[in-house]
Amino acid sequence: MKPVPAEGAPEGIILFDGVCVFCSRWVRWIMRRDKAGIYRFLPIQTPQGQVLAARFGLDPTDPQSNAVIRRGFALFKSDAAIAVVSSLQGWRWVKVFAIVPRVGRDWVYDLIARRRYRLFGKTDYCWIPEPGECDRLME
Repeated sequence: MKPVPAEGAPEGIILFDGVCVFCSRWVRWIMRRDKAGIYRFLPIQTPQGQVLAARFGLDPTDPQSNAVIRRGFALFKSDAAIAVVSSLQGWRWVKVFAIVPRVGRDWVYDLIARRRYRLFGKTDYCWIPEPGECDRLME
């Protein structure tokens, strides 16, 4: 998916599947490395998450991508992952993957996304952050 304008959307929001074990681990991984506090996290299952998902054409009942708001645009799939990880201290080298055509990167992303519940599991409720992480999780 190509980036789309995201005027008015808060910078640094990561929209994610809150019942996906893999996605929740991804969020915790970012939280531990995002020392500057660039990112805040919004489960797609929340009312605010559903509104943002609809705005960007994501199905909140079957999300096949995460999204991140960076520099006024919503980025999806591998673009979102590369943008987030490469913005973290010590991980700038990840930008090298952007030279791979999006179609190839997103094919791998989709392969994992379609099987994420089977491979990693699914919970009945959105992930609950640790006490020090609560201010970064939006509802």
